[in-house]
Amino acid sequence: MPGFASPSRIVNLCLDANDPTRLGQFWATALGWELAESGGDVVLVPTDGTRFGIRFEPVPDEKVGRNNIHLDVTTTSTEDQTALVETLRGLGARDVDVGQRGDEGHVVLADPEGNEFCIIEPGNNFLAGCGRLGAINADGTRTTGEFWSEALGWPLVWDQDEETAIRAPDGTGPIIQWSGPPLMPKFGKNRLHLDITPMAHVDLDDEVDRLTRLGARPVDVGLRDAGRVVMADPDDNEFCVLRP
Repeated sequence: MPGFASPSRIVNLCLDANDPTRLGQFWATALGWELAESGGDVVLVPTDGTRFGIRFEPVPDEKVGRNNIHLDVTTTSTEDQTALVETLRGLGARDVDVGQRGDEGHVVLADPEGNEFCIIEPGNNFLAGCGRLGAINADGTRTTGEFWSEALGWPLVWDQDEETAIRAPDGTGPIIQWSGPPLMPKFGKNRLHLDITPMAHVDLDDEVDRLTRLGARPVDVGLRDAGRVVMADPDDNEFCVLRP
């Protein structure tokens, strides 16, 4: 069973961005979070109790293919959902087809750089109690859900038919969920990834060793930074381990 005390915590959800300022402004409106700057990067500071921010990392390459990770944005009423969809369309979002039937309650959009996300219908029981950022929704197997439960010390709040989900033990912030097989094709490095860090008393190398034992592996994606190690989870989704 996963242990619920862990040396690691999430620092940032990172999005690759061709225009970080524009994308940051878009997502600040979508989530109601505050736009700021940190270390020269555009960041969003949560306003709903979420314990980590969103960082927009500048990249030159444009998005290729469908993302393996997307965000679910919650709404409080039909009017709220309709208004948010129209507001985001006005900021550059567009409707996209990811195989939905058309009778779902949620609306699938892509942000100005093509990153898919869902505007969830009001009354969604699974995301009840979450803030505007309801879920980080990933393509992945049960093995990966168990890995992240162990890595973060977050309990499984859903484990059925190969689908898994975890949430912080104190019930704050979004759910992170994995949809189970079959997995979508992966087009190079993911445009969304997590930055995590061990607690201050834990050495970076020791944490990398622990995560490796849990099923992750170090990877080389062209980043050179003594303060972090790039790894991939059991389904090859990249994440960064930062020095405390």
